[in-house]
Amino acid sequence: MDAVQLKETLSGGGHVFGCMISSMQGIRFSGALAGSTLDFAIIDTEHGSRDRVENQLLCMVLRQAGITPIIRVPIPKSEWVAMALDAGAAGVLVPYCETVEEVQAVVATAKWHPLKGEYLTRAVTDGVLPSDKTKTYLENRHRESIVIIGIESVPGHNNLDNILEVEGIDGIFIGPNDMSTSLGIPDDYSNEKYTDVLKDIIAKSSAKDIPVMIHQQTIETSATAIKLGARFIMHSSDSRLMQTAMQDHMNQLREIAGATTTEGGDHVDVA
Repeated sequence: MDAVQLKETLSGGGHVFGCMISSMQGIRFSGALAGSTLDFAIIDTEHGSRDRVENQLLCMVLRQAGITPIIRVPIPKSEWVAMALDAGAAGVLVPYCETVEEVQAVVATAKWHPLKGEYLTRAVTDGVLPSDKTKTYLENRHRESIVIIGIESVPGHNNLDNILEVEGIDGIFIGPNDMSTSLGIPDDYSNEKYTDVLKDIIAKSSAKDIPVMIHQQTIETSATAIKLGARFIMHSSDSRLMQTAMQDHMNQLREIAGATTTEGGDHVDVA
């Protein structure tokens, strides 16, 4: 699915499905990706250690596999958004946003790049572009542009109503680890305090026709997110899915051989 199809699916009330790319590098995995049925993938550069060349290669591999590449940038700064787009990403996931000003700046860069400086400020504050021709050009250039805003803290949640007034947001992201830690209940995802925040974010975003993405790690928790109303489904990560498949296959073989199955070690992903 390309980015335009992805946006059309979401705007029509549908669901799209993807995962986090936390470990994969280079072009060696292109064959596996081609048969993955992923609609999109999030290339993690917030917690992952990748340079701009690696990002460019991964974006190319994902596009060739028919998967929309989205880069999670390290911090909510326009410069990182511009670098992600220059690497070939169809969109960006901007983590830990808390203010309207942060969101305006990153959305404007994603939608009006390569405008910078005073002209970008005019586009953000006044909706004024250099010319109608420039406006048409940039709208066509960024047809597939996807901007996902991370609401991952109590201050971000408290400011959500104002943030949702910013035009051009294509999705809202909730990082469970960050949000639960900010709430004072780290990784306690069954806590009513946490689930109430999820429900509130989904309700307010859905009222603006903005889909919500929650990074879940298991089928059960992803199913819960869907039932709560999430439609931008980010399930697990490349490394976790590989570990799960290995454990499942090896344990099946152990059972056939009459050997003892094993639970394996825990896998830790930072959401």
